[in-house]
Amino acid sequence: MRRFLRHPVRLVPLGFLAAIALGTGLLMLPWATGAHRFTPFTTALFTATSAISVTGMPVVDTPTYWNGFGLVMITVLTQVGGLGILTGATLVILVVARQLGLRNRLLVQAETAEYGIGDVRGLLLRIAGLALVSEAVITALLAFRLWLTYDYPAGRALWYGLFHAVQGFNNGGFSLWSDSLVGFARDPWICLPLVAGTIVGGLGFPALFEVARAWRRPVSWAVSTKLTVWGSLTLLLIGLVGLLAAEWANPNTLGPYDWRGKLLSALTQDAVVRTGGFNSLDINRLDEETYPLLIALMFIGGGSASTAGGIKVSTFFLLAFVIWAELRGEPDVTVGRSRIATASQRQALTVALLSVALVAAGTVGLILMTEGVAYYRALFEVTSAFTTTGLSVGSPAEYGTSGQLLLTLLMYIGRVGPLTLGSAIALNTRHRLYRYPEEQPIVG
Repeated sequence: MRRFLRHPVRLVPLGFLAAIALGTGLLMLPWATGAHRFTPFTTALFTATSAISVTGMPVVDTPTYWNGFGLVMITVLTQVGGLGILTGATLVILVVARQLGLRNRLLVQAETAEYGIGDVRGLLLRIAGLALVSEAVITALLAFRLWLTYDYPAGRALWYGLFHAVQGFNNGGFSLWSDSLVGFARDPWICLPLVAGTIVGGLGFPALFEVARAWRRPVSWAVSTKLTVWGSLTLLLIGLVGLLAAEWANPNTLGPYDWRGKLLSALTQDAVVRTGGFNSLDINRLDEETYPLLIALMFIGGGSASTAGGIKVSTFFLLAFVIWAELRGEPDVTVGRSRIATASQRQALTVALLSVALVAAGTVGLILMTEGVAYYRALFEVTSAFTTTGLSVGSPAEYGTSGQLLLTLLMYIGRVGPLTLGSAIALNTRHRLYRYPEEQPIVG
């Protein structure tokens, strides 16, 4: 045990477990629900894990099942989970940097633009400041819109603004509206602040801070920042075009809207689908060809060291560059004028393949546990849980206790797994004093 606790980063999974246990206990109390009765253990556990992992997948109707105390607990758990994720990611970078050799420490410093390597307290304060300022701005915009346009009482408008601001920045997805953002799909003053908060929270602090520091010189950005920023913009464009093409004439989603409504609704859904958790389109009534697009975007997720889940944008595009270099017969993988270390390529491949295996195993497990569930629906639910997205075709309550427990486990693994795996790989890096003879096995 002492050897396990030698690296503080490894305490992150235990911290998340403790928070989930505390949240589960509080949500089980009678005064957390509108009916003032004890919440079943599975429901409380699912909701607490969904909040702490900033998944936002509800197993019950959030605004009607939970009362004020329960909703405050969900808000607090989401905030703690979001800041805990950012703090855990920070510890991974800082501890890993100090445990590696001088050469690798310099590489880590370059990749993080030298933020926080020498000033842990300063970095954590900047992260907390970014979160609180972003949430305050989103809260104000939503509250004024609900108050002035939709005649919400001032106190209620402020509460709704704060709740959704916390969910938006932390890439949660719980909503005080039963249909999420569907009722506001054509209101830019509601949708766009949440889109902005989701994007900011989902890019990751290394990319955000470096862009803020050197926004005039994108060519000087670290490779991880370039992959995250330009990769996110590429995925945003691909997702927008794909959603518009697939749902343009669907009478159950974009069909009834004019072109402005179609564009705003599709942009909102596209921006939040990579772990944001809100939905401006009725997920149950999408055309079948839309689901593979959403599953792919969810699986990729957001930026590293962010509140987003998935295998991460930088991982996906790094593997794309690996494939491109192999197809061209290049001896090295290069991004711009930088050569990518072999260790980074192996780590990206490891994360991607393990994620594919977990999603596949989870899909098979959910199908076996739930009679009559369609394959595409099981794949959608498992991907959404593992990537901490929170979108659902129907409701997780339909999968029974065993299905809910499986999704709960996937949410936890999807949230702490990349942190633990990334730190373990980096901290266990060692150099042998010898090498075996090289062979080239037949591939393909």
